Amino acid sequence: MTRQPSELYLKLKERHSDLIDAVEALSKAARSSGPLDNKTVHLIQLGAAAAIHSKGSVCSHAARALDAGATPDEIRHSILVLTSTIGFPTIAAAMSWVDDLIEKRA
Repeated sequence: MTRQPSELYLKLKERHSDLIDAVEALSKAARSSGPLDNKTVHLIQLGAAAAIHSKGSVCSHAARALDAGATPDEIRHSILVLTSTIGFPTIAAAMSWVDDLIEKRA
């Protein structure tokens, strides 16, 4: 499934195209510099997004992980295992965002 970038991302890209082009190139270079597959990369990024309370990034990486073959249970588990690291309230918020996304996609 091809995902469309958010309106905010498109606005940033329009206003600051050089910066966004550089960010996209950095992301591509990071992904291709090691052995992790796309699903694993998005699960890692999902965890990082949850840790910084970024709802948009949580939803984006959860959706991209699903598109890369992750199951809803893998998405939820990747957040659940962070409980002792980032705290229950943070994972509860991320879990609610992910559950909303998964329900909308069902």
